[in-house]
Amino acid sequence: MDIVVLAGGLSSERDVSFKSGAMVAKALRARGHRALVLDVFMGYSDKECDITDIFEDSVKNSVQVDSIPTEAPDIPAIIASRPDKSPSFFGPNVIKICQKADIVFMALHGGDGESGKVQAAFDLYGIKYTGNDYVSSAVAMSKQMTKDVLDRAGVPTPAGISLTKANRAGFTFDKYPCIVKPNCGGSSIGVTIVNSASELEAALDAAFEWEDEVVIEQFIKGREFSDGVIEGKALPVIEIAPKQGFYDYKNKYAAGSAVETCPAEISAKATADMQKYSEMAFKALGLTTYARMDFMMDADENVYCLEANTLPGMTPTSLLPQEAAVTGMNFEDLCEHLIKVSLKKYN
Repeated sequence: MDIVVLAGGLSSERDVSFKSGAMVAKALRARGHRALVLDVFMGYSDKECDITDIFEDSVKNSVQVDSIPTEAPDIPAIIASRPDKSPSFFGPNVIKICQKADIVFMALHGGDGESGKVQAAFDLYGIKYTGNDYVSSAVAMSKQMTKDVLDRAGVPTPAGISLTKANRAGFTFDKYPCIVKPNCGGSSIGVTIVNSASELEAALDAAFEWEDEVVIEQFIKGREFSDGVIEGKALPVIEIAPKQGFYDYKNKYAAGSAVETCPAEISAKATADMQKYSEMAFKALGLTTYARMDFMMDADENVYCLEANTLPGMTPTSLLPQEAAVTGMNFEDLCEHLIKVSLKKYN
């Protein structure tokens, strides 16, 4: 198949997305596909061009990817660097190239790539893509909306409230410790653990740098886990143990910053609870293809579902691929399987 691996974008996870895209493309090429990594925002060339044979040399025509920086990208600088200066999220020739592909593998993370907006646009253009539809993507992108859905479905989740920048003046909060995070953010960017009222304002400042709505959530002290779900079936649970602090952007992408263990070395009950709640969350959020649920477990083995990631990281060492590997599915197998699962949306 001719496959566009769509990456980049304008979210705080732009650099992570490129790494996922490069690894996915490499895996798909190993299976005989012609996979082209395309930056959704910068596009291909800065003017109209002939794309008739663009898949003939998919490696040469792909975005070249370096290692993931340990700091979040400078989005305003990236916007300013686009040659055509267009306000469109889609860079030059992106839609035309995606229309030529048999399917678009969504390696975007966060922002408009994971919020359902790109999915809705592709539906209108008749472009097939991997992952969930635009409605479930939009719901899962909002941490507060996800929390409300999980609560109604009987999935334990930390108590929390949302706050907009417009309503910040005069806001008070008295339940500490808590955690403050951007409502639609990813990779733990803009996330702060707050232990007292004196720390709240700085935490709100950090979260509001990224978007206009934040979530203030009960802080669960304990161990961190994640569990992928494909077509409604939970994978083995993985534990993430940062060597220092919590699983923030640096600990996620700096080599050796965290120890990841799969299957997680926890009780059979805790494993069963997380897998059950992962499947319940998947169904309640209207997801149909694949996703990854994040969890905390306290000292009494109470588990709490934090959020759903509808386009999880996709390098061989990312969490979902590690979980799939335990079941006997290597990275190349997984990439092909996710395409097959996603194509069922169009049957």
